[in-house]
Amino acid sequence: MADMKIGAYVCKGCGLGERLDCDELATIAQRDGKAQVVQQHDFLCSAEGVKMIQDDIDNEGVNRVVVGACSRRSKTDAFNFEGVTISRANLREGVIWIRPDEDDMRETTQEMAADYIRMGCAEAKSSTPPASEQEKGSNDTILVVGGGITGMTAAIEAAKTGYPVTLVEKTGELGGAVGKMWKDVPMHTPYTDPVDTRVAAMAAEIEGNAKITVHLNATITKTSGAPGRFSADISTESGSTNTENFGAIIQASGATPYDANQLPELGYGKSKDVVDRMELEQLAIAANGGPIKRPSDGKEVKKVTFVQCAGQRSDKEGHLNYCSGDCCLTSIKQAMYFKDQNPDIETEILFDDLRTPGAPGEDFYRSGQEKMVTFRKGKVSEVVAGSNGPLVKFKDMILDEDLEEEADLVVLATGMVANSGVDIDNVPQNEPGEWEVSVDSILNLNYRQGKDLPHLKYGFNDSHFICFPYETRRTGIYTCGPVRRPMDTQQAIEDATGATLKAIQALESAKIGRAAHPRSGDLSYPIFRKEGCTQCKRCTVECPFGAIDEDEKRFPVFNESRCRRCGTCMGACPVRVISIENYSCDTVGQKIKIVDMPDEFDEKPRILVLACENDAYPALDMAAQQGNSYSQFARVIPVRCLGSVNTIWVTDALNSGYDGIILMGCQKGDDYQCHFVKGSEMANVRMSKVDDTLETLSLEKERVETYEVAITDIERAPRLINDMAEAVEKMGMSPFKF
Repeated sequence: MADMKIGAYVCKGCGLGERLDCDELATIAQRDGKAQVVQQHDFLCSAEGVKMIQDDIDNEGVNRVVVGACSRRSKTDAFNFEGVTISRANLREGVIWIRPDEDDMRETTQEMAADYIRMGCAEAKSSTPPASEQEKGSNDTILVVGGGITGMTAAIEAAKTGYPVTLVEKTGELGGAVGKMWKDVPMHTPYTDPVDTRVAAMAAEIEGNAKITVHLNATITKTSGAPGRFSADISTESGSTNTENFGAIIQASGATPYDANQLPELGYGKSKDVVDRMELEQLAIAANGGPIKRPSDGKEVKKVTFVQCAGQRSDKEGHLNYCSGDCCLTSIKQAMYFKDQNPDIETEILFDDLRTPGAPGEDFYRSGQEKMVTFRKGKVSEVVAGSNGPLVKFKDMILDEDLEEEADLVVLATGMVANSGVDIDNVPQNEPGEWEVSVDSILNLNYRQGKDLPHLKYGFNDSHFICFPYETRRTGIYTCGPVRRPMDTQQAIEDATGATLKAIQALESAKIGRAAHPRSGDLSYPIFRKEGCTQCKRCTVECPFGAIDEDEKRFPVFNESRCRRCGTCMGACPVRVISIENYSCDTVGQKIKIVDMPDEFDEKPRILVLACENDAYPALDMAAQQGNSYSQFARVIPVRCLGSVNTIWVTDALNSGYDGIILMGCQKGDDYQCHFVKGSEMANVRMSKVDDTLETLSLEKERVETYEVAITDIERAPRLINDMAEAVEKMGMSPFKF
């Protein structure tokens, strides 16, 4: 490897030259940072400034570049030099924009800038350019699991872009739940009438597409590998099993209707004329546009009552405590089955809250009104046998009256339950990969962490359906459609298209050894040093993405292309044998230690801020843009994830004389917003044990604080730093300063 040669470049643009002594910063880069090449430029991000840096790389042998300018989140395209380590010293958002432009502040503002230059040089010195030497994938085929409307869409869209597809469906035909419907909610203007499901047309399109291979009556009995090199065993009812290779996987296993047998209070199972919404679809198919007849005696239905939220949006045991999203639109559609056949048929929809999301929304609801569908706000308590049909007991929420009405047919708008496979968090293992009970699985993953994708709190497949759609905790495997969240057909189609694009991104990234998300394009990956490993298993247990297995001797085995580059394994390791080329215990540790530490008599405390690069650090940048200032004594270091924070950093900082430490991570829990899922949660667990360290060092526990910070906390994030500064002032300086 070539000798290390650091080039440090200080920008004078965006007011930096007016607010800071750039000559002094250049001197510090040379003296303290040991930079062999130091230059200044009026606008470093300009074509001339970028060329100046590139010339030094080409002609002077610079292989580590320190850019003293704006935030690392800015000008990423400009400061992108191949084959070298790039370090950013945030002088704009991190210094001059968060400090008032006042004469009595100039000294401490300059000290902040000087420390960031030192930290940038320290990072460059302790980093190496990522080599991307991990095993690369080359397979272009996409595996789609599930042949419903979502899976068919994913297969068609992938094939349109030129990628071969293998579609696996457990039943004997394509179409899924939508294929069992008479009509569907309209997906295009004018959103007035039920429309054809398009299942037959899509199935024909798939059959005629040479790039799509379909396996019916088939399941996945084993899945292993990583993006670009997945292997799956496809087993059929006949008993045959084929092993095929794939680049990425899309799980579109859909949802199952809620079991209405759990609703005896609503008459289901007691009266043949109380049906769920999928059973009504079968009655409509049998009618084929003619009169719909009730099951008990074949009588034409003259009055039908729809009961919304049947078994859902309820805390009652066995019920669904979420809204299934499409039930109200479906009931309006089904009411039109009757009205379009005979306008004189009485159709009544009893609802607590009527919800019509998506494009059809208000227009489709209004069309139902125009067709004289009756919408009544009422809470149904019971459905019992009447003299001529089911008797519905309900409370009219407008009139505040208890009422009873008889109907020929009662339709229960039941919800959907995701076909999400094994809830790996609730199924115990004897040994890694050896499960105590036999459970039905969708993917049968050969992962230490479990046979299927992790679940959210309602049983839908992870990842977080708002923040990170499609991206599950298993890299290269994506979910879409109602297995991911409740949705209607149109939303499922759009969802499938999005998941397909993510799958393509993953397999193409795997070809060149790059991360697909969230650090898109990152070439780095964890490096494990076997010597010194204590086999504590913290890394294998804490990895949120199933990227680490164990060999026969219980040493960790890293699957680099499954890795999201979060560094959680590095933060978990008590003996620091895990690192990443450009992000390690050493790179951050050196940045912490190189900060100029005033003694106690200078009355200049130092506060270390370890800020998540995905939420907290952007929040501080945006706070600076808004002119929200924070303490001049803070030194902010971005971390990939709070899960990567090793407690040794906290110990080193305290021993170095820092007076306070703040960790800013993302929201944890069921509604997490952590880009790496468990990072913030893991950090909180680790930091809860820091109190013992503080007690050993005879330091106040208030000197170390951990906070959840959202990217929108542009006022709160600076305030947390200022609060720590005030706390330090009350507690006094750290005794480790002398």
